[in-house]
Amino acid sequence: MKGEGLHLQTITKNRPQLVLDIGGVLLTNLSLAFWRQAEDCGHVNGEELKERFRQDLREELWTGRIGEDRFWTWLAQCLPSLPTAQARELLAANLQPLPALEQLALWSARADIHLLSNHRAEWVRPVLAPYERYIATMTVSSEVGLCKPDARIFEHVRSRFGSETALVIYVDDQSKNLPPAAALGWQTVLADSAGSWAAAVTRLLVGVDGQDGRT
Repeated sequence: MKGEGLHLQTITKNRPQLVLDIGGVLLTNLSLAFWRQAEDCGHVNGEELKERFRQDLREELWTGRIGEDRFWTWLAQCLPSLPTAQARELLAANLQPLPALEQLALWSARADIHLLSNHRAEWVRPVLAPYERYIATMTVSSEVGLCKPDARIFEHVRSRFGSETALVIYVDDQSKNLPPAAALGWQTVLADSAGSWAAAVTRLLVGVDGQDGRT
């Protein structure tokens, strides 16, 4: 494993632990919309471009085996008429906050919050910087050299809890990433596109009767 990831906040002993994905949970995904917008600047179909990304360099990019610059070089080769500066703006426009981001303050009062994402740290850190005070740790695949659903990246996050805890909640928008978390005894929540999962997390932490979930 390449690195430890970002440790942002002191972890409180015996509190519930809330582990959140980033893309599709706190920020919009680098989805087909990005590739379709990029295709306007070239002659490559957006779905084809997304598939080429998956085949050519997605895993290497997400695990940090190649640098971010390789992505921009690859994109320039696929879309020569798209200036890199414009491509960067396009990517930033497709990494927008989702409503759940505003729940971090509430949730952090009741649980230690950990972020776990297959992503590039260079892309997500600037957007999340205003919320760092609510985040205990941030584990991004490009920094630790592992991608979900590899069980080792979940073990890495668990090693950062500081102590055993009775309640660990894990939220991800990809169902394939839930089994490794469930195998660790974590309570899993599949994030739906409508965002109703956020209310479910609040109920788990606060309790349906309004009782505080702190230990």
